[in-house]
Amino acid sequence: MTQSNDITRPPKEMIDALKEIGAATVAGTLGHMGFRNPHMVGPVAQNRGRSIVGPALTLQFLPQRPDLFNEGEYADPETQLHRHVLYHAQEGDVVVVDARGDMSSGVFGDMMSTYFKGRGGAGIVIDGCMRDRPNVDKLDLPTWLRGWTGNYHVQTSIYPNAVNVPIACGGVTVIPGDIIVADDDGVCVLPVAMAQAVIDEAQKHHEWEEFSRIKLMEGAPLQRYYPLHPDANDEYQAWRKANGIS
Repeated sequence: MTQSNDITRPPKEMIDALKEIGAATVAGTLGHMGFRNPHMVGPVAQNRGRSIVGPALTLQFLPQRPDLFNEGEYADPETQLHRHVLYHAQEGDVVVVDARGDMSSGVFGDMMSTYFKGRGGAGIVIDGCMRDRPNVDKLDLPTWLRGWTGNYHVQTSIYPNAVNVPIACGGVTVIPGDIIVADDDGVCVLPVAMAQAVIDEAQKHHEWEEFSRIKLMEGAPLQRYYPLHPDANDEYQAWRKANGIS
C-alpha cells in the first residue's frame, strides 16, 4: 500500500492573523528578517481578487526515466501519488506542487480539484500546469499556476515522486507545513517559526502605513510620510490615540 506522512499544522489563530496581511507585506517583512526571497517566481493568480493563507501539503515531481517510471504501473489508481497528497487534505490546507515548471503536464484536473475542494482545501499552487480549466473555474477554487494544458499529469515528461517532502516551488524551498500566503501579488512561503514575528511587525507596519496613506492623499510630503520620518512620530501617535488604536 502506498503511504505518505501527514504534516504538522500551525495554530488556527496564527493562520487567522495572517489573513489580514497580504503577500507583499509578508515578503517585505521576511526580507528584513533575512529571508531575502520568499516569493515564488512562475505561479500566478488564476482567480483575480482571491487570497489564501494555509499550511502546505507538498508534492514533488521528477523527470520521467524508464527504469524508474512506466505508465503501465498506474493500472492501479492507488499507486498515483498525486492522489495521495489530496488524501491528506484538511480544511484550509494548500497543495503546493513542484512540477519543475513543466508546461505540458496537467497535474490536477476537474475531478481531483473537486475532491480537494470537498475536503475543505483552501487552494492549489503549482510550478506548472493544470487541466480541465472550464470545469475547474466553476469550482471557484483559488489557484496559482504557470498555465493550463489538455495533457494529464504523466502524459509527457514528469511523474510524481514523493508526498510531503521538502520541495522547490517557483525557486523557493517549501517544507511541509510551511504557511502559504497568496494573493494577486503571487505566492509567498512563511516558515512557521518566523510567523509570529511577521504578524507583530506587519501590524505595526499596517498602522503607520494607514496614517501615511491618509497624509499622502492630502498631498503631504513623501519625504516626511513614507517611510514615516521620526519627526512625524508625535503626529502619528496623536492619530493613533484619536482613532482608539492602543
